[in-house]
Amino acid sequence: MRSPPFPSPPLRVLPVALALGIAACSMEPTYKRPDAPIPSAYPSGPAYSAPGGPATPQSGPAAPDLGWRNFFVDAQLQQLIARALANNRDLRIATLNIDEARALYRIRRAAQFPAIDANAGLTSERLSPALRAPGQSALINTYAASVGLTNFELDVFGRVRSLSHAAQEQYLATEEARRSVHISLVAEVANTYLTLLADRALLKLAQDTLKSQQDAAEMIHRGKQAGAMAQLDEHRADTQVQTAQVAVEQFTRQVAQDENALILLTGGPLPSGVSSAAPLDNQTLLAEFPADLPSTLLERRPDIMAAEHRLIAANANIGAARAAFFPRITLTGALGVASASLAGLFSGGVAWLFAPQLTLPIFNAGSNQANLDLATVRRDINVANYERTIQGAFREVSDSMAARGTYEREAKAQETMIRDLSETKRLAEMRFRNGVDDYFGVFDAQRQLFTAQQSLVTYKLAGLTSRVTLYKALGGGWLESTGPATAQLQPQQRTQARSQPQTQPQMQSSRLLVQTQSQSQMQSQPQMQTQPQMQTQSQMQTQPQMQMQPQMQMQPQMQMQPHPQTQPQPQPQPQMQTQPPIQP
Repeated sequence: MRSPPFPSPPLRVLPVALALGIAACSMEPTYKRPDAPIPSAYPSGPAYSAPGGPATPQSGPAAPDLGWRNFFVDAQLQQLIARALANNRDLRIATLNIDEARALYRIRRAAQFPAIDANAGLTSERLSPALRAPGQSALINTYAASVGLTNFELDVFGRVRSLSHAAQEQYLATEEARRSVHISLVAEVANTYLTLLADRALLKLAQDTLKSQQDAAEMIHRGKQAGAMAQLDEHRADTQVQTAQVAVEQFTRQVAQDENALILLTGGPLPSGVSSAAPLDNQTLLAEFPADLPSTLLERRPDIMAAEHRLIAANANIGAARAAFFPRITLTGALGVASASLAGLFSGGVAWLFAPQLTLPIFNAGSNQANLDLATVRRDINVANYERTIQGAFREVSDSMAARGTYEREAKAQETMIRDLSETKRLAEMRFRNGVDDYFGVFDAQRQLFTAQQSLVTYKLAGLTSRVTLYKALGGGWLESTGPATAQLQPQQRTQARSQPQTQPQMQSSRLLVQTQSQSQMQSQPQMQTQPQMQTQSQMQTQPQMQMQPQMQMQPQMQMQPHPQTQPQPQPQPQMQTQPPIQP
């Protein structure tokens, strides 16, 4: 029986299956997110409850979704935050770190594709008489022009893909680090501004106390009393004046230092309106937000997301270290023309070169095993860092929740104490004027009242800063206004958001990207860009960024999808285990 003139169907698909198998081969361990070593809910008890019932609304946007303009409702504070986000050098450095990591990722990703070069050259050789054939010219010239590739590695065991994956995760970690700097900067500007208002209130209190002590000292010096008791009252009065003067100088210095700190944070001179800002006890400085949320909300904190990206990068490096134990196949090839004369270069014969090379590690004194052990230890270190970051975030939120309720109760108790001390001071002054007591009782009442008033300002400041810290600890401060995440980003940040192939908002895209490579949504999303009919879906209309990555259409494996027009949904393919590229 004669064999068919063409290969049977199984033989025709064999090259495709082989290519898919090679592309799917990866030595990376399957990534599994470590369990969060924290309770499922924040602590409760007397320290976490506000006086008279809940102090925060039970509905409304969570802290990560609450824009800083909606939380910091003071106009002067909003202006300072906007200036800081535009001019702060720490934030600028964090942004440049993203550009650096993106460039490093592009370098790693480029190694997955062949580098094709064009070459042209002249080789001139003079043969010795002993090597020349009879009648052969002594001078031999060879002109050549070719196009080819050099040392392209067939990534059979995923070494290059693992390195590219690790570089991508490091890039995503720097993006989250920038978000962390952004959020911290917003909170630091707010806390410094509130501290400035508190120090101004303390300065005004010290100035009023100084004026009161000066008036009392002048009254005592004009008195008609004589003897040792009168001299004692005069010395006591002078001491109180000097004590108040010291407090005035202290708070004058602190106000100046607070202003200098704001100048550093905002990157320029302070607006003129800061000098006439609202007092500290103005109740419209900060808005409220619900804090009785599950602890899983911490996963949206950028520092936790950055720690997870670094963990996944370390996991990918294990795959590269494992692949080093297996053979490496590199290809060198060229196709061109060659001639003995320049005029006949393109009319001469075709020249080609094909040089595959296989390198198998045999003995390297344990270097490959040491590299694998190193990658494994670094993965374990990143696991511990990830868990520690979550634990630290949980404590920060819990401490801020406890501080918010207790400082409010302290302030209310302190206000009651101040009313009592004011009445004590009034009665002491009346006893002194009636000659019942000396001025020592008045001195002591004034001192206690001044100390209590200082403590009240301190408690109010601590209560406000604890709310700012809680807002930051829950991941708030990234959005400018409450609403969809991508709509609130700056233009360059929206470009970065569009570069992510996920259909999730920017606040969640980088966290979802770090899931294990076998997840189907991670494999199917880039294929959606190669199917024109998929762009008519409503979700594609609401996510224009998914149509802006032309490089995904250039990948050879994307052409291997059978009958894309007949598939209602893109099918996940093994070769898509490599992370989709990010358009810088």
